[in-house]
Amino acid sequence: MRECRGPDSHGGSPITASSGPLGLAARQASRPVPWRVRALPPFRSGRHLPEKLARLRELDGQHRSLRRGQGSEFDSLREYVVGDDVRSIDWRSTARHSEVLVRTWRPERDRRILVLLDTGRTVAGRVGDAPRLDAAMDAVQLLTALAARAGDRLDLIAMDRRIRARVVGTPRSAVLAAVTDAMAPLNAELVEPDGAAMAATMLAHARQRCLVVLLTDLNRAALAENLLPHVALLASRHQLLVGAVADPRVDELAAGRGEAGLVYTAAAAERARAERAQVAAELQRRGAVVVDAPPERLPTALADAYLALKAAGRL
Repeated sequence: MRECRGPDSHGGSPITASSGPLGLAARQASRPVPWRVRALPPFRSGRHLPEKLARLRELDGQHRSLRRGQGSEFDSLREYVVGDDVRSIDWRSTARHSEVLVRTWRPERDRRILVLLDTGRTVAGRVGDAPRLDAAMDAVQLLTALAARAGDRLDLIAMDRRIRARVVGTPRSAVLAAVTDAMAPLNAELVEPDGAAMAATMLAHARQRCLVVLLTDLNRAALAENLLPHVALLASRHQLLVGAVADPRVDELAAGRGEAGLVYTAAAAERARAERAQVAAELQRRGAVVVDAPPERLPTALADAYLALKAAGRL
């Protein structure tokens, strides 16, 4: 007898199917097993991690900055060379030596990052063959891995009208596994996200200034009343970074010409694109940094924004 196994169509007990040697008869049965298999979100953007770590090493080791940012700490003194910023000259140390010395700074470590992952209806929309939520989770994984290697602490809260997952206070060595495991059961809920509750959760969780990363969709109808009124307050207390998944199909439709139907479709796509740009501009006016990119580019674009803020001393 030949035997093959697989899960049943309802996700219950595995099905065991046995067929005879000539393939003329077969029998099938379900057998309970004392274990469960959990499907973790795929970390597709992990292939970009070495590239981002190389840039991190440039920021943190090979290329020290002469400009002190809000989140920079003193690193060392070195001799002045032509082209250095004269504001970085350490006059007290220069007076004790025979050469002019300048201070160098490096991005601070042990910064805190709070990621809020929107799981409401707007991230249920599919871009390509997957929901927006899948691309957002991939971006969270790359950011988590990069932040852990940068020496920063990252917490995650996933919510819409209520909290669906939380990872808080996990050591850097285990935070990527914890975040991945927490996101495994998440699905986009077909409910309107509660922007006021999200803002209150972020403010309650992060009492000291930190980087707050909000992954949502730039949907005017959803953000105008729910989240936009709270952005200015969030940006005044924290460095706010908003990430969203753009649909490249909209750009393709906006270029349609030649037939009346295509022209009407292009007009609708152009309007949708303009509304999205207006939402991004409004967020920026209120103090947020906005990253709006297609699914395959969102993880790297978000990681680049994090590194740029770190290099500028804005964390």
